Amino acid sequence: MDEVITAADASSSSSPPPSSQLGSNLPLLTAFLAFALAQFLKLFTTWYKEKRWDSKRMFGSGGMPSSHSSTVTALAVAIGFQDGVGASTFGLAVVLAAVVMYDATGVRLHAGRQAEVLNQIVCELPTEHPLSNVRPLRELLGHTPLQVAAGAILGFLVAFAMSKSG
Repeated sequence: MDEVITAADASSSSSPPPSSQLGSNLPLLTAFLAFALAQFLKLFTTWYKEKRWDSKRMFGSGGMPSSHSSTVTALAVAIGFQDGVGASTFGLAVVLAAVVMYDATGVRLHAGRQAEVLNQIVCELPTEHPLSNVRPLRELLGHTPLQVAAGAILGFLVAFAMSKSG
């Protein structure tokens, strides 16, 4: 005889609510921690390079280390530790990480460099030119390969530490 499950039976199952499942998602927590740590470290790398404290660096893109690279690397490594490197989720995370890091050193880095040049051109325009009062473009968009590598190393270390503690 086939067993029939009613809606009442299904709702009384012992699976935890989605909100508590989210809090126990180690790869997700690891990625968020790596992102936050990378953003926090930008305060110190900016101070080291420019000898000034700039709290805005904690909320901006660009700089050392790459928080994007840290985040996606931590996610991929945490998934690898949790599900194994043969899991399709690990493969998906590795491809995502590669695309993000390639984009950070390619398109976004060069867009930032173009913004730098365009801002310089606008600064040199005479005051009567219609574009002379245009708000400057954001220049810190992408990352150098060293910033991406530092972010990836940080992400790996965070995932490794989280896997050992959890």
